[in-house]
Amino acid sequence: MRAHISLNVRNVPKSVEFYRKVFGAEPQKQTATYAKFDLQNPSLNFAMQSGGEVSRVSHLGIEVDSPEEVQAWEQKFHDLGLLQHSEKDVSCCFARQDKAWTVDPDGNHIEVFYVAEQLPVEAKEEATSCCAGSSCG
Repeated sequence: MRAHISLNVRNVPKSVEFYRKVFGAEPQKQTATYAKFDLQNPSLNFAMQSGGEVSRVSHLGIEVDSPEEVQAWEQKFHDLGLLQHSEKDVSCCFARQDKAWTVDPDGNHIEVFYVAEQLPVEAKEEATSCCAGSSCG
C-alpha cells in the first residue's frame, strides 16, 4: 500500500523541476499539463496537473525514521536553495519532533519530520495551530 497525492498546479514544468530536486527522481510520466512521480522512498504516487483551482492544503509531509534523516533532508534543501526553515525538538501536533521545511512553487508547505515522542492529547497545545500559518514558513 502507498499513498497517492494529486495537486493542481499553475505551471507543470516549473513544479516538476522543484519536485525533481526534492525527490531526487525523474517523473515517470510528463506532458505539458500532467506529471507523475512513482516514488519508492517515500512510497508515494505523486501527480500534478494544470488547470482548475490550485490546491490549498495545510501542508504535505514526509515522515522519516531518525533525526539524522531530517538533518540529511535539511542539508539537501539547503544545498538546493530550497530550505525555508528547520525546527529541532519542537512540540507540535501532540508530539515532540524535528523538522525541515520547504515550499513548492504554488505555496504548498512541505515538512520532513521525525517524531521523537508522542505527547498526551491533554496538553494545552492546539493541534491545528502548530502546523498552520506562520509556523510553516
